[in-house]
This record gives sequence, C-alpha cells and structure tokens, in this order.
Amino acid sequence: MIIQIVKFESALSEAEVLAVAESRLEQFRALPGLLQKYYVKTGQPNHYGGMYVWDSMESLTAFRESDLAATIPSAYQVVGAPEIEILEGMFPLRP
Repeated sequence: MIIQIVKFESALSEAEVLAVAESRLEQFRALPGLLQKYYVKTGQPNHYGGMYVWDSMESLTAFRESDLAATIPSAYQVVGAPEIEILEGMFPLRP
C-alpha cells in the first residue's frame, strides 16, 4: 500500500475548490489502483490537499504520468509548487 499526500495553495475560494473536486470525482473513481482518496483542507487559508491510497507504486507512477494528474495545477489554480510526500504503508488498522 502506497500513500501519497499532496498539499497546495489555491487561488480559488473554498466553494470553487469543492466544485472542481466534485466535477472530477468520476475521473478519480475510474483510476486503476486508487483504493481511496481523501480531499482535505489544512489550517491555513486557501490551502487544500489530497491523501491518496494506492495499491502499488506502479499505479501511483501511472497516475503521475497521466493527463489527469497534469491538469491538477490548472484545475485548482495552484499557487507555487505543491508539497508531495510518498509513504509506504506497513499495515492497516482494519482489514
């Protein structure tokens, strides 16, 4: 299990960020190997992110090379470079 955490600042309002996320749900649901995605906001104004749970590094790599991934900065009007962290899950609390 691979966990990807992405945090970014957006030039959009919270309502606009939510509208963009909701408009793209089906594209993310259709991604091979994406087990779960959590849409999050941080404690800083206009800072949001995503927590992705992947079945393998290969699935994550395929996503990162996809057209969908390439559209994230423009869709969310990302300000500056996003923070990206990749973690390897050791074991889940629940099956």
